[in-house]
Amino acid sequence: MDRIIRATAAQGLIKMAVIDGRELVQRAREIHGTSPTASAALGRTLCAASLMGNMLKEDDATLTVRVQGNGPAGQIIAVSDSAGNVRGLMEDPGVDLPLRSDGKLDVGGAVGHEGMLTVSRDLGLREPYIGSVALISGEIAEDITAYLLESEQVPSACALGVLVDTDTSIKAAGGFIVQLMPGAEESLIGTLEENIFLMDQLTTVLDEDGAEALFAQVLKGLEYHITEESPVTYRCSCSRERFARALTAIDRADLVEMAEAKEDAEIVCDFCGTRYIFTQDDLRALAFGPEED
Repeated sequence: MDRIIRATAAQGLIKMAVIDGRELVQRAREIHGTSPTASAALGRTLCAASLMGNMLKEDDATLTVRVQGNGPAGQIIAVSDSAGNVRGLMEDPGVDLPLRSDGKLDVGGAVGHEGMLTVSRDLGLREPYIGSVALISGEIAEDITAYLLESEQVPSACALGVLVDTDTSIKAAGGFIVQLMPGAEESLIGTLEENIFLMDQLTTVLDEDGAEALFAQVLKGLEYHITEESPVTYRCSCSRERFARALTAIDRADLVEMAEAKEDAEIVCDFCGTRYIFTQDDLRALAFGPEED
């Protein structure tokens, strides 16, 4: 079961959240048919959005991460609810590149090293809160770190990883965000930086030791306490009713023209691949309203 685990350290001056997201990234791979490189790019973005969405305090709030680089992957979108349940898509899920010289998947090459990362928080107000930063590397984690520091003024470190097995299935996926609260001393920054620098490879820890082991490595030498654990999953919010409402927004003449066509209208959700069929009678009812007896 995928989950997000939260902890505090140093009398609350450090907050850390870890996500074990193998199943949700595997689900995304199955839906979108992603290549190994694309699985890593989309998977990292999904895990980041889930971690950040889980930080929202409003129950009905949503958070959207958009990564638009100049690489062949095109735009990547991940949307999370306030529990951390997430869905996503990417423009070219089939993009694949040769491994980097260090043997790792070339996510930065697929995403591109130039472009923008945008985070939108919809808190149910009139306008969403939107913040953007220029991409640092296209590797996602470094870009999320830059966003948290530049747009939200929160000193943070983010690490994300996806381990793709030889059969292209997802062997491990997840990551963490660790943040310093106001009042934290410089010594705490140095401790965290050294721990993160010396820690084992993220996906190896997730695969061999489990998500909890990340706390022991990142917060080494600090007393920490697990404060919360919650399940997360790949979850789409689409429904027939939502698509019906979208159809009613179409100009009535166009909707009538669709109703008079010989074939039924099929709408496919970009996030989960669910297909919704609207017959000619369905379209007429949407155009003119339900017939009275």
